[in-house]
Amino acid sequence: MRHAVSVFCAWLELTPLSHQLQTIEWIVPAVQTLHLLAIAALMGATLVLNLRLLGVAGVDVPVERVSRRFTPVLKGALCVLLVTGLVMIAAEPARSLLNFAFQLKMALLATALLLTAVTTRTLRQRPDDWNASPRRRRLAGLSAVVSSGLWVAILCAGRWIAYVRVH
Repeated sequence: MRHAVSVFCAWLELTPLSHQLQTIEWIVPAVQTLHLLAIAALMGATLVLNLRLLGVAGVDVPVERVSRRFTPVLKGALCVLLVTGLVMIAAEPARSLLNFAFQLKMALLATALLLTAVTTRTLRQRPDDWNASPRRRRLAGLSAVVSSGLWVAILCAGRWIAYVRVH
């Protein structure tokens, strides 16, 4: 599998798009800046929703309303992250695709996205379920803690990418 990824990275590195991204000095820093701004938006929206699920902040606002308000921010930030992430991969494919930290980040991201999708879907379909019983409130709190932990781990893994040597 690693060999196939290495071959793909070598091919991608030779494409005109990758060559442009590698030779125009301002593109990668600009894309990284957009990536970081999208991370900030995503983390902010996630934090607000998770604090509400934990009952720490915004308890006077229904959970469903908080979810409805911040879901577009989450979706928009994820779209920007996808596009900027693909551009960064195209610029330096081996640095990402062959990097254990990148692979860990993607696995954590898939888990966080699944948890977020299940949580927001449940909030949309059954908004009153979160307050129906102490057990459900604990489940909401657990979801918020796990979600927060996953997003912090994704940030750390993303930062770690720059410091892992790819051989």
